[in-house]
Amino acid sequence: MMAGNMAETGPVAGDVVRAPEHAKCWACGPENDQGLQVVFTAEAGGGVTGKFACDEIYAGYPGFVQGGVVAALLDTAMTNCLFARGFVGVTADLQVRYLKPVRVGAEATIRAWLDRSRRLTHQLGAELVQDGEVVARAVGKFMRHPDEA
Repeated sequence: MMAGNMAETGPVAGDVVRAPEHAKCWACGPENDQGLQVVFTAEAGGGVTGKFACDEIYAGYPGFVQGGVVAALLDTAMTNCLFARGFVGVTADLQVRYLKPVRVGAEATIRAWLDRSRRLTHQLGAELVQDGEVVARAVGKFMRHPDEA
C-alpha cells in the first residue's frame, strides 16, 4: 500500500508516507498538479509530519490562509497517519479549533497522531504550527474505507 523503505511492520521515522489509491488527493496526492501536494513523513512515535508553504493563493482574508484549507491540511495529516499504520480510512467526524489565524507566507508544520483504535473506527489528533506556536488543532474520527470492509 505505501512506498518508501518501510519495514513489514510499518514505516520507520523519516519514511515518506504514501498510499497508491490516494495519489490524486487534492491535499497530498503527488499526481494532482493543482493540489497542495503536502508530503508527510513518519515519526518515531507512529505519527506523521508535513510542511506547507502557506502561499498567498490559499488566502481567504488578505494575509491569512482560508479556514477550509487549514481544515483540509489537518484532515489529510490524520489520513496519512492512518496510512502510516496500515489503515485506509475515511473521515467520519472532524472538529477543528482555530486558535489564531494561519498567516500567509509563513511555513506551517502539520502533525498528526493516533489517539485510539477500535475494530471499525480510529480517533486521531492533529495540529498546525507556525513559528513554534500551535495555531489550529483538530480531532478526527475515521471509519474503515468502504472498499476495505
